[in-house]
Amino acid sequence: MDNSATTASAVDPMDVRRAIFAGELFLEYLPMVDLQAGDRCIGCEALVRWRRAGAVVPPLAFIPAIENTPVSGLLTYWVIDRMASELGDWLRAHEDVHVAINVPPEILGRGGLEYAAYKANLLKVRSRLLLEITERGAPDHLGLQELRAIAQDDEVLIAMDDIGIDGGSMLAFARTPVDVLKLDRSVIARIGSAGDGVTVEELASLVKVGRQRFVAEGVEHAGQADALRAIGVQWAQGWLYSPPLPAEAFIAWHAAHR
Repeated sequence: MDNSATTASAVDPMDVRRAIFAGELFLEYLPMVDLQAGDRCIGCEALVRWRRAGAVVPPLAFIPAIENTPVSGLLTYWVIDRMASELGDWLRAHEDVHVAINVPPEILGRGGLEYAAYKANLLKVRSRLLLEITERGAPDHLGLQELRAIAQDDEVLIAMDDIGIDGGSMLAFARTPVDVLKLDRSVIARIGSAGDGVTVEELASLVKVGRQRFVAEGVEHAGQADALRAIGVQWAQGWLYSPPLPAEAFIAWHAAHR
């Protein structure tokens, strides 16, 4: 994690709004691989960065500050537009890849996502978009309506992000109508540590029960990848494979790991 002294409490949402229009934000792309297919690259996750006063502010220092504010939607639409300008041609050239975009639950159901995708010329490749919704917030009535509509559209993938192991909660998530469950890095960090047998055993049973694809976040060691591969986890991302990369470098990384 970045050692920047900036914290979410010290960031005003209007600072982030100004940063968007001042061109201070940029994207990096974290490669995602298929554990069951020789670690072949099958896409990436778009990650927003903020270059402020000569330093890069980590996302955890400003994303929480804009949750449940109008800036949350503004940033999401900016990410869609910027990603399309950087990876749109790449998406259209490859039918077997996807790009994951974080979507705050409070903006669902307002029509902005579809319009942003339309303006960014992404509707024809919507089957290659993976919308990640964090479990930290719950969509309201309009948001749930949009989720149900998306769930009926076989061309759009929905992921529940930051899933941890907490009693029966993960089993409940495994039975929800989302396409992908992203295992939080705190769960993966326990694999290879003392007592990790319980973690692997729990994950193995959930992978068998859940109808979704599972993504392991924060894979750092080959032992973790081997354990996840053995229990049937499909996808992974983390520093074992690559750090987040600028668009051009990611496209080259994908070409080398197809």
